[in-house]
Amino acid sequence: MSLDRGRVWKLLGAPTDQIGSVNDPRTHEEFGRAWNEKWVYRGEDGESVERVVLWNRYDLVGAFALKPDGSPEPIALPEA
Repeated sequence: MSLDRGRVWKLLGAPTDQIGSVNDPRTHEEFGRAWNEKWVYRGEDGESVERVVLWNRYDLVGAFALKPDGSPEPIALPEA
C-alpha cells in the first residue's frame, strides 16, 4: 500500500484514539501485521471500535473494519 498519512486522514477522518507513534521504536503485531502506530476509530457509542489503521513508521500496513465479533475485515482504500 502506498497511501500516505495525509491521504488516509482525508479519506477516513481523524482517528478517535492513537496508540504509539511514528517515532515509537516498539513494534506490535495485530491481524498478522507489524505496526508501531495504530489509529482507532470508535463507533457512535464511544466504546465500540469500528475500524483501525496500522502504520509502521510512515508506511501504511493495513486498514481494517472490525466485525461485531472483533475479527478484522481489510478495507480497500482508493489511492487516487
